Amino acid sequence: MSRRFRFDLWTFVLIGAWTILLILLVWPLSSIVRASLIDNETGALSLVHYMEIFTTRVYQRAIGNTLIAGFGGMMGALVLGVALAFVTTRFHIYGRALIQTLAVIALVSPPFIGAYAWIVLFGASGVVRKGLDSIGVSIPPIYGVAGVIMVFSLKFFPHVFLITSGALAAINRSVEEAAESLGVPPAKRLFKITFPLILPAISASALLTFVLSIADFGTPRIIGRDFNVLATEAFNLFGGEVGGNPGMASALSMVLIFLSMTVVFAQRWVLRRNVYHSNMIKKPERQHVTGLRSAGLHLLAYGIVLIGALPAFIVVIFSFRRTSGPVFQPGVSLQSYEKVIATVSEPIWNTLTFSSVAVVAIVITGTLVGYLISRRPGVVTGALDALLMVPYIVPGIVMGIAFITRFNDPPLALTGTGLIIILVVYIRRLPYSARSVAAALKQVGPNLEDAAVSLGYAPGKAFMKVTVPLILPGIMAGALMSFVTAMNELSSSLVLYVGSTITMPVRIYLSVMDGEYGTASALSTILLSMTAVAVYAAFHLSGRKESALL
Repeated sequence: MSRRFRFDLWTFVLIGAWTILLILLVWPLSSIVRASLIDNETGALSLVHYMEIFTTRVYQRAIGNTLIAGFGGMMGALVLGVALAFVTTRFHIYGRALIQTLAVIALVSPPFIGAYAWIVLFGASGVVRKGLDSIGVSIPPIYGVAGVIMVFSLKFFPHVFLITSGALAAINRSVEEAAESLGVPPAKRLFKITFPLILPAISASALLTFVLSIADFGTPRIIGRDFNVLATEAFNLFGGEVGGNPGMASALSMVLIFLSMTVVFAQRWVLRRNVYHSNMIKKPERQHVTGLRSAGLHLLAYGIVLIGALPAFIVVIFSFRRTSGPVFQPGVSLQSYEKVIATVSEPIWNTLTFSSVAVVAIVITGTLVGYLISRRPGVVTGALDALLMVPYIVPGIVMGIAFITRFNDPPLALTGTGLIIILVVYIRRLPYSARSVAAALKQVGPNLEDAAVSLGYAPGKAFMKVTVPLILPGIMAGALMSFVTAMNELSSSLVLYVGSTITMPVRIYLSVMDGEYGTASALSTILLSMTAVAVYAAFHLSGRKESALL
């Protein structure tokens, strides 16, 4: 039940959150909205771009393909992520921290290189495909809708895993034990008791994977071939600054926003009808299983994460290959790393600095905003929650152009500085933290916090002393996802960087375009190594026992 609005500490937080979003999101994107409503020929306000979208076969097909990719990637990620979360939280699995690290590494398969790795494995002349063909097993190439959905499922399932594993680990075991004592079969307990308790986490992760799938232009562009989606169409139209069609690209971006908002409101409707709280007094214990059952569970867990992280492994292997220009030669060599250390070390420090500063701000803001969304439901916070979804589905290059447009002149002349990259990363990744915290709070009833306030604690102190420790896994999960995706941010940085602010993903992209595949692989390997260290540190700082690699 909604609480009556009160003017207190959280009112100031709400005002601050809206100020941030208005300055860093609404204001820059208003130029994109305006462009979508301007006729290119007459300069007058018009719906001509939207009429063309819904009457032109190419764009109609792109809308249908976008929905197919979004729902397909979401369902695949849910199946893989929930299965992995259930196995690792309910059964004793050796090397759980390694599984978690590999799962997150699957998120940061470097742009272009990661897609190239899948083509190397499952393309028309892919290594795996040719190997299977040699033993009489024929599989189609990865190109097309099936390949796009497969890549989305394997790339985004860690979002589901990270969010739902924390929720599964926090369920009150007494509820499930009571159902078991009443003779409820395990499968029925899972769907009638366990899943309803973690519905907020499942729906939040489903929302994340859907909007990320419909916003991604790299995978459909490289692997989709003729499978064009709205994001790739918008990117193509924005690609040419002179010969492009910014009005039509802006309209396509607005359609993406509409699709995302539809899913946001659908998720909110589901949560309003199905919300269950757990007091977290008696947490579940992991079962020790042996024999074939144990082998099967370990095979399932490690199979999911190893396949998801396969592109990263391919990148690492190629980083140690000898190169001659764009061609890989037989033999092992460190020449790519020697070149990175000698000539391209600046992007490494820029990436660390920009990502670290952005994530500190993201965690602080996201925790406070997540609390507002979960604890102070209403029209204003509901609108804030919906607005937070916009950064997910606006293509990064669109956001970058919007920032250049708005922050190119005094008094906010930020173009060419590192701050503009930090700000665009901050606003694009803020929803990770906010929604992760909101999902964690859905499982923690407000009773304990109310009790602390009734005993004389100020609302802010009650939040810090009582609520934050309970939702720390959710905070760390959001911070982790923000950091690893911030380090891998390419599309917006590609239009914002200058020589002194170049980041690792941009340098990787430029290396691929210049045929410097060895340098790109070495930089990608360094990026993945930094990610692995960040994952380990996040688990360790959150106090989880599995933070130590077993």
